[in-house]
Amino acid sequence: MLEKSTKRGQVILKHITTCPVSSNAIKEYEHYLEGSPNNNLDYMLVKVIESRSASNKIAKDLSVKHESSQIIFVKDKFKYWTASHWSVTTEHMTAVLN
Repeated sequence: MLEKSTKRGQVILKHITTCPVSSNAIKEYEHYLEGSPNNNLDYMLVKVIESRSASNKIAKDLSVKHESSQIIFVKDKFKYWTASHWSVTTEHMTAVLN
């Protein structure tokens, strides 16, 4: 993902399947993707419980504090933006990513 970010921006949503706040975040994320997402970016979903090692590696490689739910925008191997919990909204994603 970091290597890919040198060619195309990468957007990662870290999601916990058992958390109601994260449930809201994934609905917002899906709503954004169903609308008019930035087609110059790649989007990926990481289920934190099911992929704990991937989630931890993302936090370590990007020097971001682990939070769930959490959305991270990566470009040129650098974290440009992150939001968590109730800040993961379609409106917020549109403002930053488009």
